[in-house]
Amino acid sequence: MMEYLPVEVIGNILSRLGAARDVVIASSTCRKWREAWRNHLQTLTFNSNDWPVYHELTRSRLEIIITQTIFQTNGLQCLSIIMDDVDEFSAAPVIAWLMYTRETLRQLHYNVRTTPNINILEKCGRQRLEVLALAHNTITGVEPSYQKFPCLRSLSLSYVSISALDLSLFLTACTKVEALNLVSLDIVMSDPQATMELSSNSLKDIYVEAISLDKIILEADSLEKLHLKDCTLEVFELVSKGKLRLLKIDDVSVIHLDIGESTENLEIVDVSNFTIMWSKFHHMIAKSSKLRRLRLWGVVFDDDDEVVDIETISACFPQLTHLSLSYELRETTLQYGLQDSFRLENVVILELGWTVISDLFSHWVAGLLERCPNLRKLVIYGVVSETKTHDECHTLASFTSFIVRLMRKYVHVDVQFEYE
Repeated sequence: MMEYLPVEVIGNILSRLGAARDVVIASSTCRKWREAWRNHLQTLTFNSNDWPVYHELTRSRLEIIITQTIFQTNGLQCLSIIMDDVDEFSAAPVIAWLMYTRETLRQLHYNVRTTPNINILEKCGRQRLEVLALAHNTITGVEPSYQKFPCLRSLSLSYVSISALDLSLFLTACTKVEALNLVSLDIVMSDPQATMELSSNSLKDIYVEAISLDKIILEADSLEKLHLKDCTLEVFELVSKGKLRLLKIDDVSVIHLDIGESTENLEIVDVSNFTIMWSKFHHMIAKSSKLRRLRLWGVVFDDDDEVVDIETISACFPQLTHLSLSYELRETTLQYGLQDSFRLENVVILELGWTVISDLFSHWVAGLLERCPNLRKLVIYGVVSETKTHDECHTLASFTSFIVRLMRKYVHVDVQFEYE
């Protein structure tokens, strides 16, 4: 049956293989498959993790293999060159690969250093590129009037050295970009105050990881998703028109966080390993009446007397279906956090966690269960140390017995335990 397949279909099959070595082996089957490789192959991937032999080849031998393989294709749309164990490639063959594929290329994933450094933006600009992922490269002297990316929708920069000004100009050159990933950038600052200002009318999704700066100002009227992870910032300001649907903050140190007043479209708020002033944070998201998922995990309060006011959560977020809470419990949590007869009518999934197990946790679980009449699933997360004292073992055993008795009252609820 295979001999009756059209060459276009064979090209599609080869493209789904992805890995260059597999494509070369498959295309050697017969003349028809070789024709499909030449004229209908769309995707080609060179990844040092795909084939152990890549680690044994010299740099020049790798360059020859990649060159020969690419130059036997006529319409590549997606090219990935990810060589983690190669120190650097020569600039000449890399320029040749980019120039040969630039007319048809839609996606470029490039993670190799070159010597001397080449201006990849210059080679790829003003073309049809829709996805660009660069790693371990240096970007300098961005000229948005010349290096335009009219079709680019996704931009990812990892371990890239770039100035704050050039990053801003680069984003300006990407008039249709919707997704932006910035990971472990080496930000070159031209002035003493480390401020980065980014502006985009099209941006919908931004992910920022492992970046340390004094100030980030992001102006993005269409932004729907904001995810900050492992960052150290003094100020983060979002200027937007209120389309934000997802806010995720994970292990971030920031003195002043401002996501603007227009938060009425927020659906998911996920905050973990973060120090918050609950009253201020709650005020920031209080108008999010469409909120469906709220996760406060491993949060630390600025004020020792602060607690998460679950009654206020119930009142402000009537559509909440998924609630996840884990923070250090104190007597005030029970006295003020669960003192009123509020109900979380729509919550169907409840996730609760401890860092230090105590009797307070048992009462807290019971109190929240009472207030979730339509709950379907309860997940208990806990930390269990390697060596436990007799008292700690007794507390854990008491908690387990308590949960067994408690769940007889809630037989319709699926209960799960996740310990680490």
